[in-house]
This record gives sequence, structure tokens and C-alpha cells, in this order.
Amino acid sequence: MAAVRRKVMEVLEGSTVSPPPIWLMRQAGRYLPEYRRTRAAAGSFLDLCYSPDLATEVTLQPIRRYAFDAAILFSDILVIPDGLKRNVHFVEGSGPRMDPIDEDAIMALAPEGVLGHLAPVMQAVRQIRAELPAETTLLGFCGAPWTVATYMIAGHGTPDQAPARLFGYRHPKAFAHLLAVLADLSADYLVAQIDAGADAVQIFDSWAGVLGEAEFEAYAVAPVARIIRSVKARRPQAKVIAFAKGAGLQLATYRQKTGADMIGLDWSVPLSFAKDLQKDGPVQGNLDPMRVVSGGKALDEGIDAILEALGQGPLVFNLGHGITPAADPDHVTQLVDRVRGMHR
Repeated sequence: MAAVRRKVMEVLEGSTVSPPPIWLMRQAGRYLPEYRRTRAAAGSFLDLCYSPDLATEVTLQPIRRYAFDAAILFSDILVIPDGLKRNVHFVEGSGPRMDPIDEDAIMALAPEGVLGHLAPVMQAVRQIRAELPAETTLLGFCGAPWTVATYMIAGHGTPDQAPARLFGYRHPKAFAHLLAVLADLSADYLVAQIDAGADAVQIFDSWAGVLGEAEFEAYAVAPVARIIRSVKARRPQAKVIAFAKGAGLQLATYRQKTGADMIGLDWSVPLSFAKDLQKDGPVQGNLDPMRVVSGGKALDEGIDAILEALGQGPLVFNLGHGITPAADPDHVTQLVDRVRGMHR
């Protein structure tokens, strides 16, 4: 019997696949009416994340609609602080909230029991893998320590992460300890997802772009490198995608310094620079999500520019960040058809 071909995994191995495989960050989300119905039935957002049956359902919804080449586990980057008993909750219309953490609370963090708390997530991974088409890659994920820490310090999201940046300057030892705890827990969490059936994993550093050069090295590079070293030491065949949104020129050495197999690119990365980054290995991205909201000519032109610049090398086609609730599902169909060459 022939081996199952999973195109995203081929790209992660360094192969060029034409047309490139596609998945979209936040592809299971509020732009889909079926997601909104499931979300309404779930109760709270965390109830949705911790229900294996419901998390499986919303993970599979965009695969049924669009036959993407990868599904990504439906969960949230803040399940680790939730496991650390930081009172994580979500306020409709204004996002996540938790108890802000201080020096004393950081030093008192108790990582024991966090993986047990996340057992329903691993059950969802097992169920998703069992129900996915054999050729569809299953991606697990976690939040990068810096991005997770920004929420833990402030207790909520902020525009420029000033609370976490200031905390790092004022309390460097405590902040380094927090990043180390998060890195080690994240590595354990990713290994557990791989063991449950994830084919590869992605690390989301959504707030990497607010950091200066020295802080990027200390807060964004070093903890992600620590995660990847730990994962690969235990699971040598594991493949890891690292996405440092807004990192700009600092992406030039990000792959090499972190050990990531593929790097995700946000929409602000010039395609000429992306092409240079692709010489060192696979890239993922980087369509502006607003082009999906727009649809029409703007969407086609954005897709074509990426395919022209990056399609002759190892590429996973994706957005430069998550799809937004304002996106029309029909525009996603337009995107998939355009990338796959059906309407050219």
C-alpha cells in the first residue's frame, strides 16, 4: 500500500510542492456560520477548548468546507496560564482576562499538574487525527513564552505590551524565570500533542514585533529555541513551525537561532526578503488578511504575487496572521481555487 502523502509535511522536509499546500491561521473561527453555532452551544470559550467533541468539530469544519491541506487543533494559547491557575476567562467583545502576575507569584508558580489539566486537549488531538482525511496534516500549537507572558503580566491584551516590557526591565530575574517556566511547559505540551497524533506543531509569537533587538534575542529567540531543543531532544523527527509576527529584519537569523524547520511570515514581510529567507528553508505565509475580507481583484493580485515570488521554492500558502471574523467564506473559496489554479 502506498504511503499517505501529506503535502505540508513534504514542504516541512524541504520539498517544493506545486501548487503549494494551503491552510489558514484561525481557519476554524467566527467567519464560519457553523463555528458560530457550535460556539453558542458550548457555553464559554474555554468550555469549547476543553470539550474534545466540540474542539474536534470546529477543527474539522473548515476541512469539510475547503479541503485545506492541514487542520490546526482548535484551542487557545492561554490554556497553559489557565493550567497555572491564573483565572483565565474571556469577556465577550474584549478578549481574554486573567489575574495579573507579580514577582512573588512568578516564583511560586507550580507547573505540576498543568499537563493533567490539558488532558482534554490531547483527547481532542486523538479524535481529530482519527477523523481527518489521511492526507491532511494535523498541526498542534502553543503560544510562545513572550506572547503568553505579556497576557500574564498585564492580565489582558494591550496595544504595545508596555506592561510586560517594563516588567522585564524592572524585574529581569523574575521575568527570565517566567519565560523559562513557560518554555518548559510549552515543550512538554507540544510533545504530548505529537504523541497524541499531531504531525507537526507551530509556535505563535504574536507580539514579537514590539521588541527591540536585545529584547527580541532574550524574550523571543532564546525561549523558542529552548522549546524546540527540548521537543527535538525527545522527538527527533518532530517538525516545528515558528511564527514571530512583526519581527521584520530579525527574521534573517530567526530560523537558524531557534532551530525551526519552517518560519511563518506576516504580511509586512517584503516578498523580496521572503525569497531570501526561503533560500535557507521552507516559509509559510504571507497574504494580508484584509485581502480576504476584500475579495475580488485585491485577493487575486495578492495571491498571484506570493505564488510568483515564492512558488518555485518550499512554501506553505497561508495568511500573514489569522483570518478575521469579517471575512466572507466565499472569499476563502476564491483563495483556495486561485492557489490551486482552478480559476486562472
